[in-house]
Amino acid sequence: MTRHARNCTAGAVYTYNEKKKDAAESGYGTNAQRLGKDSVKSFDCCSLSLQPCRNPVITKDGYLFDKEAILQYIITKKNEYSRKLKEYERLRKLEEDEQSQEANRQQESKVEQFVKSGKPVNGTVELPSSSKSSTSNKVDKSSISNMANGHEKKLPSFWLPENCPNAGRAKAIKPESTIYCPVSEKPLKAKDLIDVKFTLLKDGDSSKSLIAKEARYMCPVTHDVLSNAVPCAVLRPTGDVVTMECVEKLIRKDMIHPLTNQKLKEKDIIPLQRGGTGYAFTNENLEGKEKRPMLQV
Repeated sequence: MTRHARNCTAGAVYTYNEKKKDAAESGYGTNAQRLGKDSVKSFDCCSLSLQPCRNPVITKDGYLFDKEAILQYIITKKNEYSRKLKEYERLRKLEEDEQSQEANRQQESKVEQFVKSGKPVNGTVELPSSSKSSTSNKVDKSSISNMANGHEKKLPSFWLPENCPNAGRAKAIKPESTIYCPVSEKPLKAKDLIDVKFTLLKDGDSSKSLIAKEARYMCPVTHDVLSNAVPCAVLRPTGDVVTMECVEKLIRKDMIHPLTNQKLKEKDIIPLQRGGTGYAFTNENLEGKEKRPMLQV
């Protein structure tokens, strides 16, 4: 009988543990590693630049951006739309010119057929028997050379881009003028951005700069320290950032702003999306995987 052990090498079956051990030693399989704190964006950092915001603004979906970065993004998209619109108008004009030229060409061919036949042209023209025989003879004696049939002045360089079978003028496709959020991919307008006001933490330590501090901001109502581990929300009328605990226990009871006594609506409470990078999206998936070649038996 075979020994039931992980280090058994005399067994007739290639066990799962042996395969896993060999894959780890040979460099095959998938590597999985939990991402650390440095791989996740901080709650007060811009979703574009991943740096602490100097002039923070938030979208209706709760994504935080630096005002300079998001406005530059919107301007770039608008310039791109203007460029695509000009190209669309140019291509559409070319298509209209081609259609008009094709219509004129067909009209000229009809007139030419009318003159040759001496009678009105109704759809197809019935040629005389002599012309039919001459046409059939021409077809039978046609050459297969690529320099015949008027192609002698055309370069036979089929490898050139303009002579490829799929070469042709681009189709005129009207560009979309809507600008979408780079994170949520929902329509975004500059007027919908809401200014955010963070309350500085009063720790009395003036030797460190604000960026160097690990705990920078606090809730203006409960004075709790804000971090990625603390769910937060933004109050739309003033832009203050408070904790979700404050929202659930204090604000939702009377729907009154705790700092200004202003009446609030449900849409005035915007949950702040925390974290989110190319590796982890809003703290839901904090594990990075690297796929390597599979070990074949």
